Parts: sequence; C-alpha cells; structure tokens
Amino acid sequence: MSASNAVMVAESTHAVVTAIQLALAPVFLLMGIAAILNVISGRLSRIVDRGRALSEGRGTSLTAEALAIELQQLERRRRWTSVAMAACTVAALVVCAVIAALFVEAMFSAPLEGLIGAMFTGAMVALMIGLAFFMREVHLGTNNRIRPPGDDSLPGSDRAGR
Repeated sequence: MSASNAVMVAESTHAVVTAIQLALAPVFLLMGIAAILNVISGRLSRIVDRGRALSEGRGTSLTAEALAIELQQLERRRRWTSVAMAACTVAALVVCAVIAALFVEAMFSAPLEGLIGAMFTGAMVALMIGLAFFMREVHLGTNNRIRPPGDDSLPGSDRAGR
C-alpha cells in the first residue's frame, strides 16, 4: 500500500469515526422517543380496550346517556393520543434522517450542516407537538371523576352529590 493510499484510508476511517461520534447523541434521543412512544401506545391501548368493553356492555352499569358521554370522551382522548403518537413517530423518523445525513456528510464531505440543523429543529418541533398532545390527553384522562362501581351518574358531573 502506498503512502497516499494509507492517508486516504486513514482520512476515510477518521470521517466514519467522526460520523459515529456525532450520531451518538441523536441515537440516544431516538431511544428516548421510543420510550415515549411506548408509553403513548400503552395509553392508546387502554383507551381502545375501555371503549370496546363499554360498547359491548361489559363491566358497566351506566345509563345509556352516561355510556354515550363516556364513549364520546374516550373517542376524544383516542384522537389526542393518535396525534401525539403520529407526531412523535415523525420526530423519530426525522432523527433517523439526521443520523443518515451525518454519515453522508462525513463520508462524502457534503456540506449538509444547514439541512441537518433544519431537520433536527423539525424533529424537536414534532416531538414538542407530540408531547403537548400527549399532555392534553393525560389531562383529559385524569380530569374525569372516578366513579365507584354501581355509580350511574354522568361522567364528570356532580349528580351523585360528590
């Protein structure tokens, strides 16, 4: 191997090592987003399961009016959760694109700093939107009054005198 080939291999290896170092932080961010998606997915699953149980008449003695209101509330929560999940998924996809762009920039000496910065900013905006929608769903879910078994009063009302 000639000296010039050895220098080119060393520079190429250095570029890949640098790309791996730069991609490390976005990879940890990706893992955090995956954990958030897992939590959101769990909440969505519980909302859907509760809606199915109510629709099939299992585990409830609610009046028809109270049942309709609770199903309506669950549908609203499902929509907020679905948007949160979609926004966080977009954030994760954009972070993956950032990681790929870091490698393309390092390996081909392509000037992608502006693109990488814009994509990272977009990922953060998508993540903030997802977390805001998730926070709203959590608020909706915890804002409803918990009724003891057999309490047929309307969800969120004070008909039972509580």
